[in-house]
Amino acid sequence: MKDSDPAPKPPKPPKPARYSAPALEKGLDIIELLAREERGLSQSEIARAMGRSVGEIFRMLVVLTERGYVVQDPDTDRYGLTTKLFEVAHRTPLIRRLTALAGPLMRRLTAAINQSAHLAIISDDAVLIVGQVDPPGHHVMSIRLGARIDLWRASSGRVILAFADDETLSEFFATVPLPPDKSEAQVRAELGQIRARGHEITDSFTARGIVNIAAPVCDHTGHAIAALTVPHLERFDDPVSFQTCARQVIDTANALSVSLGGPTVPAYDGPHGGPNGSPSGGLSRA
Repeated sequence: MKDSDPAPKPPKPPKPARYSAPALEKGLDIIELLAREERGLSQSEIARAMGRSVGEIFRMLVVLTERGYVVQDPDTDRYGLTTKLFEVAHRTPLIRRLTALAGPLMRRLTAAINQSAHLAIISDDAVLIVGQVDPPGHHVMSIRLGARIDLWRASSGRVILAFADDETLSEFFATVPLPPDKSEAQVRAELGQIRARGHEITDSFTARGIVNIAAPVCDHTGHAIAALTVPHLERFDDPVSFQTCARQVIDTANALSVSLGGPTVPAYDGPHGGPNGSPSGGLSRA
């Protein structure tokens, strides 16, 4: 690591527990630390970040590598996570069912609008991308499967939280820091507007020239368990209009909600509707 590189942040201290399993805790701390480091970390960097000896870390890394959760780059000796943890997460009933239902719908959507699409859920205090499909075209704007994104700076997270109950929302406000330019009152007002519209159409929080189209995926409880988002990339002479794209994104999210026994949001009604070019309405049962 160069002297100018910021030191990796140590894992958050765990909540006090009645029982402890030190070896397991060390392994989980390593996984959580590597999850935040895109370039990976060397054995000594991991030990330093965790306040452990190199010997302790070495034994844990051997086991994690043998089990396929961690891999060592032969050129740099840095350790990084494999996709195995993500694959294990996909075996959970909710994510497995969600991605199985969403896959065919997302493939049809991306082929029809020539834009990439991703499916996201909230995992811990971040947005997790659990499904991602690119269109057949060459010029696309997409996000990596398994990526974790700041909760408040992702349309997917905002759309999901817009349909959360107040207790859940208050917990996120209490535990996940807001962007410096936002207050809780501002974000609550914005989420209320998203809920009234039934979707969010807004400039990307991370890239210029990209417009996010995001709609909730709701289950039988009426709460959003996921969000379908298209980061719309405007192209010269694109045969598919933005309005057509927005309409199909929201229709696809509604179709997925119906397949889960959930309510739908209002269909997109073009730029002459309510705020953000859409009708007001909230949820309705199909």
